[in-house]
Amino acid sequence: MDRTFPAAKPGIAPGIAETTLRRVRWRILPLILVLYLVAYLDRNNVGFAKTGLAHDLGIQDAAYGLGAGIFFLGYVLLEIPSNAAMYRFGARRWISRILVTWGALATAMALVSGETSFLVLRFLLGAAEAGFFPAVVFYFTLWFPTAQRAAVLGIFVLAQPVANAVGAPLSGAILNLDGLWDLHGWQWVFVVEGLPAIVLGVLTLFWLTDRPEDAAWLSTEQRAWLTRTMNAELAAKASPSRRPFLAGLKSPNAWAYGLLNFGMVCGIYGLGLWLPAIVKSLGQFGNGTLGWLVMVPYAAAVPCVYWWSRRADRTGRRALHASVSMVVAAVGLVAAGYLLPVSATLALIFLSVAAIGIFSAIAPFLSIPAALFSGAAAAASLGLVNSLGNIGGFVAPYAVGVIKSATGSDRLGLTFLAACLVVTAAATYRYANRRPEGNAAA
Repeated sequence: MDRTFPAAKPGIAPGIAETTLRRVRWRILPLILVLYLVAYLDRNNVGFAKTGLAHDLGIQDAAYGLGAGIFFLGYVLLEIPSNAAMYRFGARRWISRILVTWGALATAMALVSGETSFLVLRFLLGAAEAGFFPAVVFYFTLWFPTAQRAAVLGIFVLAQPVANAVGAPLSGAILNLDGLWDLHGWQWVFVVEGLPAIVLGVLTLFWLTDRPEDAAWLSTEQRAWLTRTMNAELAAKASPSRRPFLAGLKSPNAWAYGLLNFGMVCGIYGLGLWLPAIVKSLGQFGNGTLGWLVMVPYAAAVPCVYWWSRRADRTGRRALHASVSMVVAAVGLVAAGYLLPVSATLALIFLSVAAIGIFSAIAPFLSIPAALFSGAAAAASLGLVNSLGNIGGFVAPYAVGVIKSATGSDRLGLTFLAACLVVTAAATYRYANRRPEGNAAA
């Protein structure tokens, strides 16, 4: 099936849909991509700080795993209230507020002095960033028709592997600043990678536009076409049961997708927050070399994410695409776990397979619940789905840390993550494949 655009009305210039959406993509997506890239740097750079935190402050595997995961408890607790505020104040203002707050706390991570301050600041960082991801997904529902949304989400999700691919060598290089101005290398990682969020928060306030009807950067004709198109989509979903905020929280479908998201997120963060430590176990690497090696799995994922997301849009089979990706990730994790003691090269190859599968699953999966509701119900349901999912961001890193502390091996931890993904893949396919939002272009 070819990718299509909504048809123009009689009297509207041919190609108005394509030119308008291209203009919207170029206006919105570059900034959003950078914002999410910075978000991922600030939540995952703790993986590079791990060795320094252990050496300088005595924070060991189990405590690190708890701290890496407790970020998501703060995120989960404030996710739905944050989305309610976002709907009340507007996505542009709320995204800007989130950025400035998390940037300040990400920078403050340099002040960690022991386990307690480490746990408190990681929790607060998660609370500050709560609502960012679903706010952006909701923002997309205001600007992009459903039939293009998986591809747009694919571009957005690209920030995850790109952030890790760029952030890995960057964090490795920053660690070499150890001793400058009497700061440890891990402290410099938090300072250098935290401050940009504050600057970008201010930029966001002036660059993003709340709704198509306010877009002075579109021509009159483009603005009218996009406003009419998006209003028509909202009207099609505008039954009373689909619009109120509480309707999104009460929906069994939203809860189901939230539980499925939990399993997927276990794989994402279980791997992401432990990957630097796993790669470091493959050999005696300096900080710079470690950064470049950690970059490999994420760099391998980048071209696959966008291609797979567009394919999900073209075929409409989003549930199938999400499920297949999770199975691929599980195979990569298990194979890497068994190859870690045998061959560093093969282990890194299969860690790359795991990263490709994990990141390629995100956009097809999230485009499914994003098609369920409109208005305040959409904000609520997306907040719920992301909130339940991010509990996996707490469970998986902590579980991997406990397993590693008990066994001294990465293999069982990776196998645990693979099991989460296989169960989630099967459940996603069984639940969503026969539903219109999971198996048809809307």
